[in-house]
Amino acid sequence: MSWKTGIKKIGNIMKGIKKSFLKKGIGILVLILVLLVLVIFYIVKEIPNPTQLSNGSYPQSSQILDRKGRLLFEIYLDKKRTPVKLAEVPDNLRKATLAIEDVNFYKHNGFDFRGILRGLYRTIVEKRLQGGSTLTQQLVKNALLTQERTISRKIKEAILTVATEALYSKDQILEMYFNQTPYGGTLWGAKSAAREFFNKDIKDLDLAEAALIAGLPASPTKYNPFSHPVAAKARQELVLTRMNEVGFITKEEMEAAKAEKLNYFLDKNGILAPHFVFYVKERLTEEYGLKKLTEGGLKITTTLDLDMQNMTEVVVASEVAKLKKSNVTNGAALVTEPGTGQILAMVGSIDYFSNDIDGKYNVATALRQPGSSIKPLNYATALELGKITAASIVDDDPTCFGLENQKPYCPTNYGGAYHGLQTIRNSLANSLNIGAVKVLKLNGVETFIASASAMGITTFIDPSNYGLSLTLGGGEVYMTDMATAYGVLANMGVKQTLTPILKIEDKDGKTLEEFEESPGERVLSRETAYIIQNILSDDGARGMVFGRGSLLNIKNHPEVAVKTGTTNDLRDNWTYGYTADYVVGTWVGNNDNSKMSGVVSGISGAAPIWNKIMTELLKDKTVKKPVMPTDVIGMNVCNLTGGAVPEGGCDSHYEYFNKKFLPVATNLRMNVLINKDTGRIVKDNEETPNAEWQDHIVVTDVSGVKVCLDCPLVGDTSPNTSSAFVK
Repeated sequence: MSWKTGIKKIGNIMKGIKKSFLKKGIGILVLILVLLVLVIFYIVKEIPNPTQLSNGSYPQSSQILDRKGRLLFEIYLDKKRTPVKLAEVPDNLRKATLAIEDVNFYKHNGFDFRGILRGLYRTIVEKRLQGGSTLTQQLVKNALLTQERTISRKIKEAILTVATEALYSKDQILEMYFNQTPYGGTLWGAKSAAREFFNKDIKDLDLAEAALIAGLPASPTKYNPFSHPVAAKARQELVLTRMNEVGFITKEEMEAAKAEKLNYFLDKNGILAPHFVFYVKERLTEEYGLKKLTEGGLKITTTLDLDMQNMTEVVVASEVAKLKKSNVTNGAALVTEPGTGQILAMVGSIDYFSNDIDGKYNVATALRQPGSSIKPLNYATALELGKITAASIVDDDPTCFGLENQKPYCPTNYGGAYHGLQTIRNSLANSLNIGAVKVLKLNGVETFIASASAMGITTFIDPSNYGLSLTLGGGEVYMTDMATAYGVLANMGVKQTLTPILKIEDKDGKTLEEFEESPGERVLSRETAYIIQNILSDDGARGMVFGRGSLLNIKNHPEVAVKTGTTNDLRDNWTYGYTADYVVGTWVGNNDNSKMSGVVSGISGAAPIWNKIMTELLKDKTVKKPVMPTDVIGMNVCNLTGGAVPEGGCDSHYEYFNKKFLPVATNLRMNVLINKDTGRIVKDNEETPNAEWQDHIVVTDVSGVKVCLDCPLVGDTSPNTSSAFVK
């Protein structure tokens, strides 16, 4: 049917409506109709011709380049669109598409009002997002219109939907839908999707595969199995459930398809740094829309350094291969430039193309627990507020923390070892858990979350969802967020948001956006950042747990700061380190969250990867050394108190302080209530009839716990603290 014939058919329909109204004497509705026609005429001047749906005219490709102009990935739209006849589309894909998108397709005339109401009900009442657009509306929107959400665009969509239903048969519309709908990335059309995701001809798709593909058009980016395999699988199962609900498949068929393992396929040729490429593509899809990204002939110059990327990929893969006996199957790494926030390398797994480890899962952008690698942010918060200094004393002995309406929280140190009185420097450098929890209690969870959020952590939203375990990695984070936060420390307190883009040009060479260096936002004082850097680069301080000269040291570069992190259940192992020029984060573990063996520790898992990458980055380069701020003061302090050296002197060591929070001299001798039967300090709320006040040498740690150094213990040599329980 021609365009003119279709318009004539629509005109006849309108005349019939008018005649009906006049017969009923409802003249006012005719007037409204005339006004509506005038509005539509105004809009229709710019409306596309619906016959374009079948003219076969398709647009240009786009390129994603590294920072030196080397091609990472080219989006060839024409090469990714393979026409398919409706007869070639298998029945299971047709039914899956109709079930999830438009079950009444063959019954309506372009608009399904029941479907709209059903979609609203499921979205509002069942909290199950479902739209109300018909396949015809989706076809018009994807093939003829932009993705803008305006009233005029909606009116155009409505007009074109009516015209399309008048011009084409239902089977023709369905065929065009399978050819002109985006299925993810560069993929337009179901046949291209079948080839790209499963390396199959469309006619060979089984039920499970067809359901996966049918679920993609609702959000090609969100449900792309290459970028979001978990979300894609959940969407596939929803499609299968819907097919069962409408009677297209039996319950047994549904369950079998859900249980089937999906073996995705992606051609390795023509794509470099795939995790980074899909990270960029997803971001640009949200910003520019899929249509412009895949059809606009864009030239996208990224921040990635392909040479650095290749080196990082080799290091990650080779080091993970050495950890097979420790039940480690995967690793990841992220390299950023803290001064600008530019991403220089991103390795989301050891092999993007591996189905055995679900290689498409990008650890760099996934939610994982950070273990102790989050601790520097906690200590930085306390230093910034003056609640502690690097010389403050913390009692690293078994301690429980009282929680309102909950069981006491009793953290343990990694490996079960405890070390008595320690400075904050030693507590952070050796990653002692007791001290970290005491410092978080000083800060308060809400204050720490506010500080961490200011430094770049976006996932700590509601403080009521977290407890004191947050400083030990009890809250999930993104690796990219952690790189931002460590970048704050590397920048002496200035935050730079991560970016993967240097420049984007359209097909005519017009610059759409270009990276511009900015001074960033100061979220931490120079003094605090310097003291944290000084602690994290102190090989002597961390020697108690990690040993001197470990893999946390970079040869000839003692200024490199570093922190490890291992979750208590051995599911994630991290190392983050930095200089003024680079932040490097590394991870080892398993994508499915299965446990690693106990062999993996702070220096035997992610640390070797970190060490090799950082060593290579700094090789033959002059590294910017941290400059001590003028308001950082160095002075001797007493070993036992962390206070200034009194007139009588004391055993002391040298430490750095913010000028605003200089320590004062502290008297070690104190009157304390002693239980004469045990020779110990009376604990809080302890009832004892045989007690007296005595003068002893007592140290008080940051949490208020008192440790007696010369009390006459009776038959007990364990530490004499005022309480093993901190409220």
